[in-house]
Amino acid sequence: MQILLLTPALPYPPYQGGALRNFGILRGLHDAGHRLSLLSFSEMSPAGTPLPELCERVETITPPLRTPLHRLRDLFLSGQPDLAWRLESLTFRERLRDLLAKISFDLIQVEGLEMAIYLAQARQLQPAAKLIYDAHNAEYALQRVIAGVESSSLKRLPAALYSQIQAQRIARFERAVCAQADTVIAVSPEDAEALRGFRPDKQVHVLPNGIFADDYAAPKQNVELSGTVLVFTGKMDYRPNVDAMQWFTSAILPKIRARCTDARLYVVGQKPHANLQPLRADASVEMTGWVAEVQPFLRAAQVYVAPLRMGSGTRLKILEAMAAGCAVVATSTAVAGLDAETRAALVVADTETTFAESVIRLLEAPNERKKLGQQAQAVVRKHYDWSALIPGLLSIYQTIGLG
Repeated sequence: MQILLLTPALPYPPYQGGALRNFGILRGLHDAGHRLSLLSFSEMSPAGTPLPELCERVETITPPLRTPLHRLRDLFLSGQPDLAWRLESLTFRERLRDLLAKISFDLIQVEGLEMAIYLAQARQLQPAAKLIYDAHNAEYALQRVIAGVESSSLKRLPAALYSQIQAQRIARFERAVCAQADTVIAVSPEDAEALRGFRPDKQVHVLPNGIFADDYAAPKQNVELSGTVLVFTGKMDYRPNVDAMQWFTSAILPKIRARCTDARLYVVGQKPHANLQPLRADASVEMTGWVAEVQPFLRAAQVYVAPLRMGSGTRLKILEAMAAGCAVVATSTAVAGLDAETRAALVVADTETTFAESVIRLLEAPNERKKLGQQAQAVVRKHYDWSALIPGLLSIYQTIGLG
């Protein structure tokens, strides 16, 4: 098949959730023998990456500049959610028009809600092509959860109100997007259920997030970390990650250090938010900022922590940690979307006390940590390696007459 993927960022290097998923899909479809084109927003050149080898053509457009003033204007003067405007670009539309005029595609797949604004143009210019919306999150549901968590703090009430407004607007936008596409893919059963009511046929398929497990089996390099090492990874200007670290460092880490005095948290991820700056004064916390690879930090961890209180989908950070052989302690929110066998290979804890006690127990039981990490590696390879997932994607294509 001739397949065009529209992505909000160049899916290489695969350092964060969206890029990990999009690169996995690209590589899996290429290996299955399909002919791929990629149109992405990026200031980087794809030269020197594997993308030109995977795709017949790769085109990039500089992301549009969207300032806080633009967002404030649209909040009050537009009934659309912020996501609907974030990647609106005349240049991208022109490039898409030119590409669709040159090549007849069997399938056009839009990755994430930010890119769904281009579905209508694709339908108009190539009505015979099948359109797929790959929903990386059930965004309206995510905003509702964020609003609920933010409203628990008086200082965060403005953010809670903003999320409530966005949740209502996103729900309308997502309904229209889901109705436009020939089929919709969600990353978890929970997300699929949240989006099913937006489809006239009530059908939303599930393709979990995945990884290439071999990439995590052994790091290319090692890092020397001090203390008893706890690790959290993620894009650190993303609200669920910021909230997770604020909650963990204020309410959970002190309980752990009361028993394990040398426990040290490494927060591994780019663009730490300003709200996390106070953590730099805490000797028991280190924020690394951007790193070339998360694998060395995962392999150095005694315990990987995922204290997420908001979010949706399948957490790639947890799959990465498990593939690296980490013993993982996570909240129910963090493990939402994972199958039962995978959940059994980690520890779930939802309160400050149970989370801290679970981490302490693993720190004091190295044999249990090792056993849990080995179990984690095995189940992630079984259920979430892309070699196990791509056949499911191809089956989804068959439901709309492609194959």
